[in-house]
Amino acid sequence: MTDPLSSPRRFCASPPLTGRITIPGDKSISHRALMLSALAVGTSRVTGLLEGHDVLATAAAMRAMGARIERTGEGAWEIAGVGVGSLLQPAGALDMGNSGTSTRLLMGLVASHPITVTFTGDASLSGRPMGRVIDPLSQMGADIVASPGGRLPLMVRGLAPAIPLAYRLPMASAQVKSAVLLAALNTAGITEVIEPVPTRDHSERMLQAFGAELSVDTDSDGARHIRILGEAELKPQTIVVPGDPSSAAFFLVAALLVPGSDVTILNVGLNPTRAGLIDILRQMGGDIALLGAREVGGEPVADLHVRHSALRGIEVDPAVAPSMIDEFPIFFVAAALAQGRTVTTGLDELRVKESDRLAVMAAGLEAIGARAEESADGLVIDGSGGEPLPGGALIAGHLDHRICMSFAIAGLVSKAPVEIDDMAPVATSFPNFEALLAGLQP
Repeated sequence: MTDPLSSPRRFCASPPLTGRITIPGDKSISHRALMLSALAVGTSRVTGLLEGHDVLATAAAMRAMGARIERTGEGAWEIAGVGVGSLLQPAGALDMGNSGTSTRLLMGLVASHPITVTFTGDASLSGRPMGRVIDPLSQMGADIVASPGGRLPLMVRGLAPAIPLAYRLPMASAQVKSAVLLAALNTAGITEVIEPVPTRDHSERMLQAFGAELSVDTDSDGARHIRILGEAELKPQTIVVPGDPSSAAFFLVAALLVPGSDVTILNVGLNPTRAGLIDILRQMGGDIALLGAREVGGEPVADLHVRHSALRGIEVDPAVAPSMIDEFPIFFVAAALAQGRTVTTGLDELRVKESDRLAVMAAGLEAIGARAEESADGLVIDGSGGEPLPGGALIAGHLDHRICMSFAIAGLVSKAPVEIDDMAPVATSFPNFEALLAGLQP
């Protein structure tokens, strides 16, 4: 295959996928490792860091605010932190590219420091609402001036000392939770985040590892109460970043769908708040075995052994959505090849990602001959029963890396090639996606 940054790209019916692959480091953990290392007093070492555009945007932002961040080898980095409360005023605006995670979490960091930061981004990021983060950070005392609709470009003028609060999340969002917890690091007293629906807990795990005084309790209604004491003093750490389950998802689904496939995906992070896709695919009949389950850097990890399987359509419990929210685009492709009907609901969050993923996936699946119907908060998909899809369409990726990769996998199980208008956005999260895919093909 050619350079993954080429545009456009065509993906054709594939022979069986076989072999063992190692996927890039987890993007969520990579972001947090850089941020917390930059706030620790001393030098942290990180291996397995994802070196995509989104994570590099976080590194550049933390450098601009005083941290020393150096790459010492492939995936290996050293970060000399400035200490909580000591972020410096950056010389110019922070360009976040396409990274919503970088933007929302860094807004939280800045909110409790006596600096003023302007955040900018590309066209896709500038169209995504930031109001869900602006609200709690404003309650903590930050002065935030945003473009119309609560969008980028926006300016955050931090308040130090900020005001501790108890904040109940109005929606399931790990980014909002994390933004408040990061703001709390430099906020005297106890800040509490109440989470009615559990979301990925990488921030809580890593904050505790760095020495923050943080506790988590669950009340009788199942809501999580996360309390953190500021002002915190973080201690440098050595961090091993596990493989990203959201990146593994594309190869997991490809191996299930392409007849004759037998693939092992090594060192995949299996945090229970991120493992929903595996559970759902197993419910559909997917042959997925977890090998060598272990813990690395406080995160559960295993190798995934995946073999071609006949999948059955199911009705997906909306309660699992937070644990697989980024995997729904590739899950929809799996559903399109299953036997029978798959129904999803409760996926409003997908409409405010890099693209409106419900609308874009429904249109793209229809274009390649799948039967997909869009509802207000989900998709209803009638699968092909394992038969290849017709294919033969040009898919608009809408600058959304997960849309591009999902339809690349769809091309592997289509009669006619599926063409993606631009694979460049894939570099934000998975720079070697095409190279790994090529390595599994004879």
